[in-house]
Amino acid sequence: MAVTRCTKMAYASADDMVFGKAVTPVKTGLELEIGAGYTTPEVNYAPRPEAGASKEKLIKEYERITTDIMARMVQIGAPAVVLETEHVQQMSNHPDWGAAVAHAQKTIMEDYHDEYGIKCALRHTIGDIRETRDFLALRGDKYSVFMEAFEQCAQNGADMLAVESMGGKEVFDYAILRNDMAGVLYGIGVLGSIDMEMIWQDIASVAKKNNVIASGDTDCAQANTAMFIAGGLLDKNLAHTLAIIARTISAARSLVAYEAGAAGPGKDCGYENTIVKSIAGVPIAQEGKTSTCAHSDLMGNIVMQCCDLWSNESVEYHGEFGGTTVQCWGETLAYDCALMNVALDSGNEKILRDMFVASDIYRDAQGYVLAYPNAYRVGQAIATDGNDIYLRAKNAAIECINIVEEGAKGKLELSRFEAKALADAKAAFEALTDDKEKFMSDCLTKYKQEVKVFKPENYDL
Repeated sequence: MAVTRCTKMAYASADDMVFGKAVTPVKTGLELEIGAGYTTPEVNYAPRPEAGASKEKLIKEYERITTDIMARMVQIGAPAVVLETEHVQQMSNHPDWGAAVAHAQKTIMEDYHDEYGIKCALRHTIGDIRETRDFLALRGDKYSVFMEAFEQCAQNGADMLAVESMGGKEVFDYAILRNDMAGVLYGIGVLGSIDMEMIWQDIASVAKKNNVIASGDTDCAQANTAMFIAGGLLDKNLAHTLAIIARTISAARSLVAYEAGAAGPGKDCGYENTIVKSIAGVPIAQEGKTSTCAHSDLMGNIVMQCCDLWSNESVEYHGEFGGTTVQCWGETLAYDCALMNVALDSGNEKILRDMFVASDIYRDAQGYVLAYPNAYRVGQAIATDGNDIYLRAKNAAIECINIVEEGAKGKLELSRFEAKALADAKAAFEALTDDKEKFMSDCLTKYKQEVKVFKPENYDL
């Protein structure tokens, strides 16, 4: 499929962006619409490790997971739910395993829909298996298995296809540990975008052929890595100001999926999704306070501001006092969505949205930049040079720095450590050329020499 670059904003102003509404809603699954005026819980889960011992055991585990979620949603009167199955490696390395799981899950979901009328859809997130023990292997033999996993899931019950792709990670990992901003920009904004352009045209073609939805990607492999290294307010392994710069660059990268044919909803762990939604107008999933079963973050409420699906990241399936984990976390998500939906129905969605923002905006530089008025500004910076994957990613980083500097003059507090990291990053970005070809050439030479696992042929370079 052709790639159509985004060069203008989907929304006339930041204030037009709210949860539960997208410019281009998505119809999928069993009577479900996403971004059409209401929010929906998206329950994310992982099987117990021992369940992966055989195909049969894995199918049974996912049947239990699916039944537990659907039963709890009906029990509490939730009108809709999305299930997201993030593939364990066996399901993507052996596409028939993933297909069998999708079929088993969808059969159960259809039974609940037919009997109780609950709207529902199934998302399968294929694992990015394109690697060997030592290197990324983005093209070649593994690619055909990777795409076959999408094909078989699409044919056997998955309503939406997604992935957390890893293009550029080998350079990013090297760069982020050295506060090397050129390397971060090259890894996420350039190499990541090149890889996504290839895979998402193919994923979109598979989805179109099978009449399912190519949903979206996330920069989990890079921007989330930076967020996790940065940690909380006591941690100093990586400046939070650098983590949010990486995040804004990732928006230019994650946008490529929609330029190449994806329709949304974006993946939950893409904290960059508010920026992406401002440009592309697609519905998005988000996670925050409900992802504490998987990790901590400093943006627990603020990321609810523009979500269309509200997710828990991922939780291992096992028992809790209140039921199984998927039942407990699914119920929490459903009640969060009920509150947002009442706000939408009563015309109070902007009040609730702004309360979500107010609760977190000054906690940390990351939440400050991702607050929808500032996220919109980053989106504008990307769209200004939307046809150039290098310049738009660089623009995002520079606008992010400007936003944090403005915030620091007001209520946003930065430690000396954070302020120095921000100043150093600003100097690094200001020193970069505006010439994409020169930047590409310089980086290719530098990282071929310094990063032993970097294989330019992965990107046709």
